[in-house]
Amino acid sequence: MPFDGIVTRAVTHELTNLEGGRIQKIYQPTDSELVLTVRSGGTNHSLLISTHSSYARIHLTSEKYTNPKEPPMFCMVLRKYLGAGFIESVEQVELERIIHMKVRSKDEIGDEQYKTLIIELMGKHSNVMVVDPERNVILDSLKHISPAQNRHRTILPGQTYIAPPEQGKLNPLQLDGDTFVRKLDFLQGKIDRQMLNVLMGCSPLVTKALASKAYLGDNQAYADVFDAFKDNLSHHRYEPKRAIGQNEDFHVLPEVTFDQETKTFDSISTMLDDYYAGKAERDRIKNQTHDLMRFLKNEKAKNERKIKKQEKTLAKAEKADDYQKYGELLTAHLHLVKLGDESVDVMDYYDPEQNTITLQLDPNKSPSDNAQYYFKQYQKLKKSKEVVLVEIEKAKQEIDYFERLIQQLEQARQDDVQDIRDELEEEGYLKAKQQKSKKKKQKWLQPDHYQASDGTELIVGRNNKQNEFVTNRMANKNDIWLHTKDIPGSHVIIRHSDPSEETILEAAMIAAFYSKAKESSSVPVDYTAIKHVRKPNGAKPGYVTYDNQQTVYVTPDERQIEQMKVTGNQQP
Repeated sequence: MPFDGIVTRAVTHELTNLEGGRIQKIYQPTDSELVLTVRSGGTNHSLLISTHSSYARIHLTSEKYTNPKEPPMFCMVLRKYLGAGFIESVEQVELERIIHMKVRSKDEIGDEQYKTLIIELMGKHSNVMVVDPERNVILDSLKHISPAQNRHRTILPGQTYIAPPEQGKLNPLQLDGDTFVRKLDFLQGKIDRQMLNVLMGCSPLVTKALASKAYLGDNQAYADVFDAFKDNLSHHRYEPKRAIGQNEDFHVLPEVTFDQETKTFDSISTMLDDYYAGKAERDRIKNQTHDLMRFLKNEKAKNERKIKKQEKTLAKAEKADDYQKYGELLTAHLHLVKLGDESVDVMDYYDPEQNTITLQLDPNKSPSDNAQYYFKQYQKLKKSKEVVLVEIEKAKQEIDYFERLIQQLEQARQDDVQDIRDELEEEGYLKAKQQKSKKKKQKWLQPDHYQASDGTELIVGRNNKQNEFVTNRMANKNDIWLHTKDIPGSHVIIRHSDPSEETILEAAMIAAFYSKAKESSSVPVDYTAIKHVRKPNGAKPGYVTYDNQQTVYVTPDERQIEQMKVTGNQQP
């Protein structure tokens, strides 16, 4: 991830607009994220600070986060020392990924106090600390690091704050082109790698861009490229942009270009919000739902094994008629059998050529009992065939159900996970948690809302509970219902009885996007009127049958779908 020292500088410069602003609210949605609401310039700004090992960052955000009912301890500490405080300054430490936010507030008795919020964005070592600047003592930190974990510095309440060890690199803002060139060994080659080892705050993305611009030039060319780079950096000339496509990347420098489609932004925070949108949440949900996903996959695999076993039984049951024939042939030839015989050769009356057939016998049974054995086996296999066919069909339905849940969990948001857990508890797959004394308030389901190009309303259910809600309760009988053909996915509703062809294609694209075929092209999507959609008695949640359908083929376009999305959910 290219959230390097230069991006940190750009964000810090943008956050200086918060100086003088008042911290109104502090939340900690997860164990790695903080959200501060700052009132500045007559507007509320949401400042996100993340110490996620892969997505560590800081920027203003428009994303909404779900907060826990009980604030974590560190959140309470921040509220104590920073709540209702004013941001005095936001400063970066040289060109490192470290930001110091100085806050002025009042203590319990009304005396003015100053605290420093230190944000260190260094991958898995990222952390946030609130420090008493007078004593340089850590009051608390998001992550506690003991001496056993890090012998260079201890991060615990009451310990002296020690900055991360320096890497021996040079700050580009304190160099000129000629000095920079003298640090390079052109005979050694790999200039971009040398730049990376020399320049503070630069990621490989930046050094490759600089080396490429000066490639095949003389020393002066490298000095000129560096001076232009330093000038842009000094005067905060940024061009926030991100690459669109398979290799996603972003940066803020004009020197950095991408060999694929790019999207430009008016501000660094807007770009970061767009780039990280959903990434951290999906990763967080993946970690939180690891046990649930494993359970669903295990249940699916269990039913697949069951089908294989039942198919073997079915293959054996297919021979039921043979046992009936053996019993009848043996009955007709009982005079040829003696007690103690292990086999008997009889004429096969069912064979047009009247060939003989050898029947195996139990020497401990009488001839009549051997005949009855064959008849009993016939009845047993005949009955088992009927049972096995029912069991196979039941297992197939179970597999289909778990495939739908797996698909929904893969695309789930934070709110959806609990819906899926509740459903599994209601269906008896998971043990329900002990009921609390207070009656549980019924949850309002929040399906996604979209708007077609012509303004027609589109509604999407993201899980089985929402699918049933939008199909059975929100939709009118003449509204149009869509679902991927024979592929696990979401129910999509067009709130119109006669939508345009363009609206149908746009809704079908959404249905394909919220399905197992999200990454595929030419995805088949069925559509029909709601009045032709039915849920069979006893069917699993979200399962329906339908008829009078038509099929269209679409390729999901995430950017187009995102543009159609209506901000916020609407209560029906």
